[in-house]
Amino acid sequence: MASLNKVMLIGNVGSVPEVSKLPSGTIAVNLSLATNQRWKDRQTGEQKERTEWHHLKFYGKLGEIVEQYVSKGDRLYVEGRIQYSQTQKEQGDTKYWTDIVVQEMVMLGGRAGG
Repeated sequence: MASLNKVMLIGNVGSVPEVSKLPSGTIAVNLSLATNQRWKDRQTGEQKERTEWHHLKFYGKLGEIVEQYVSKGDRLYVEGRIQYSQTQKEQGDTKYWTDIVVQEMVMLGGRAGG
């Protein structure tokens, strides 16, 4: 039986894309994407907002497109898969990462608020 690992996000780019090359020569791009949730507090009637930050990874041709055309503040729709990783710090602590490896992207035009 097959399994499914799929994420769909619409949000605003929160960082300048970081571009690097893998040993194979493939381009790799990392950036952060902010998604917002808004709701009205039932007890106070006050408007609330919460921002979640997602770490996105783009590879190959998609990475080249991001490098050329995507800037901080741009609005994106992305589809991808969750990938977990960890690194060991010098102090012995382990740092855990949750990334979205993007497989499809649509640039939604315009910057946030613009």
